[in-house]
Amino acid sequence: MRDPYEVLGVGRSASDAEVKSAYRKLAKKFHPDQNAKDPKAKERFAEINNAYEVIGDKEKRAQFDRGEIGPDGKPKFQGFEGFDGFQRGARPGTGAGGGRTFRWSSSGGDPGFSADDIFADLFGSFSRGGTAGRARPQAGARGDNVIATAAITLEQLARGEKARVDLPTGRTVEVAIPPGTKPGKIIRLRGQGQPSAAGGEAGDALITVQFVPHPVFRVEGDTLRADINVPLETAVLGGKVRVPTLDGPVTMNIPARTSGGRTLRLKGKGIPTSTGGHGDLLVTLRITIPEGGDAELEALMRKWRETGRHQRSDSEQDA
Repeated sequence: MRDPYEVLGVGRSASDAEVKSAYRKLAKKFHPDQNAKDPKAKERFAEINNAYEVIGDKEKRAQFDRGEIGPDGKPKFQGFEGFDGFQRGARPGTGAGGGRTFRWSSSGGDPGFSADDIFADLFGSFSRGGTAGRARPQAGARGDNVIATAAITLEQLARGEKARVDLPTGRTVEVAIPPGTKPGKIIRLRGQGQPSAAGGEAGDALITVQFVPHPVFRVEGDTLRADINVPLETAVLGGKVRVPTLDGPVTMNIPARTSGGRTLRLKGKGIPTSTGGHGDLLVTLRITIPEGGDAELEALMRKWRETGRHQRSDSEQDA
């Protein structure tokens, strides 16, 4: 297993914020949902998460830096005292011909930790006949993490609703989405991963938040954007139009002589922010003409064309 600092691409002197930033960037890049055609993405994503479990936690990072735990977050084996060989069939702790003893340590101080477990980790488990077999999991090892996606609509986000997520474990959980959450954010649910096969804690569930595409709004940070149709007469004379927002339609004033493409701002009608407020809604106006034609309007436009009025108007607008 690689050094977690190397996995996240940071130095040992990196701040906690730098470690977190590197993790979020890599997790977003290698998330399996974003790399469906890359079979190695899931493995890389798991490696990134395992690395962050070690150096993204202050206590574990300090233990790793002191050499007390390995890159997998498990206690390191400290070695033997006075051990110069291993005789097949000898019981650990009895010594082989010289009454030698072994020394081991576990940072957790587990009273049920035995020399048999040490040898199983180092050499694989041994049957009574001394035949090598499959390695047993380390006592107390945590279960595996699982990954899933929380798809939430903008309306749910605005109302502070939870997202329902189906986990690979078969469980369905409701995940609270904090205000200010952006697409790609990973939320960790402690103990919601795979159970441990060795009596330890269950792994975690790593939930990636995704926004469901909206038919009206486009998301830019905490800001929403929308295009709204405005009748020609309202653009010329001014008036009011109805504008959809995440909590229902509102009325917006359109100034007289408004050109198409102009953007107006509705404050506080955007995405909830981490500070307790809301972003804004930016509305871009699209001027429409009557369907089926309008004889009077066409006559007026024909007159404008004959007199060159539209050319003067364009020139004045450019100036």
